[in-house]
Amino acid sequence: MMKIAIGSDHGGFELKAAIIKHLNSNNIETTDCGAYTPDAVDYPDIAVLVCGKVLSGECTFGILVCGTGIGMSMAANKTNGIRAAVCHSEYDAQMTREHNDANVLCLGQRTTDTELAITIVDAFVDGVFQGGRHKQRVDKVMALENSAN
Repeated sequence: MMKIAIGSDHGGFELKAAIIKHLNSNNIETTDCGAYTPDAVDYPDIAVLVCGKVLSGECTFGILVCGTGIGMSMAANKTNGIRAAVCHSEYDAQMTREHNDANVLCLGQRTTDTELAITIVDAFVDGVFQGGRHKQRVDKVMALENSAN
């Protein structure tokens, strides 16, 4: 069964709640990693929690929400093994799953209305990595984690 870790800072608190409600109504289990109130929190702390659930195998995917999705994406992508993508359309979500094997979706509450965010989430969750020539490219991206800076 699919399980999704989801987290937000204060800037994504309301959209996170709507996504959890949508996923649960479609029989997809969620693990809420915070924030639990609309009070200010630091997005990197939430990103670490969600990414940890994905990397441990406890959750299939992660979803992170902040004001724009950008900060969460930057924080998540600092975690070895995470391929996080900010998506603004259903097509973005489909392509990042099919071509990049993304395991964390990042969204912006201030940049994406709830209805569109739900369609993006559905496309991400339903997407299947195509492998083939894309696997070679993803492997090269993942190798960058171990390269000297």
